[in-house]
Amino acid sequence: MKKILIAALVAGLVLLVFSILGLYLTVWLFPGIAVQYFDPAFDVQPSRFMLYCLHPFIISMALSLFWVRVRKILTGSFIPRGIEFGIMYAVIAIFPIMWMIYSAMNVSLALVTTWFVLAIVQGIIAGLVFEKVNP
Repeated sequence: MKKILIAALVAGLVLLVFSILGLYLTVWLFPGIAVQYFDPAFDVQPSRFMLYCLHPFIISMALSLFWVRVRKILTGSFIPRGIEFGIMYAVIAIFPIMWMIYSAMNVSLALVTTWFVLAIVQGIIAGLVFEKVNP
């Protein structure tokens, strides 16, 4: 259990840095997409920023538990296992959620696509961290 928690915390820190960098990169590279965050559908109160910062730790804990269950079926070396883990996570969890968000909310396909791509990269990064910390 200790390795699961340590892997989750390490991955959470790495994903937090990645999430903040991803947010700034999205604003810088895709300002047209970033403007959509000013829609009233998004609650941008400063008091809720802590929830944004906790998200990587919640995801990494769930993914760390998932990693323990699937690590033995992943094949290949370090990088292919991390990529396969991230893609598996995206197909199982992220794609269905993005489908629901796009079909139920007034958000653009471009915005949902950026979320999907960032989630795949999150899954791959988490898989690589887990491969190193809890092989």
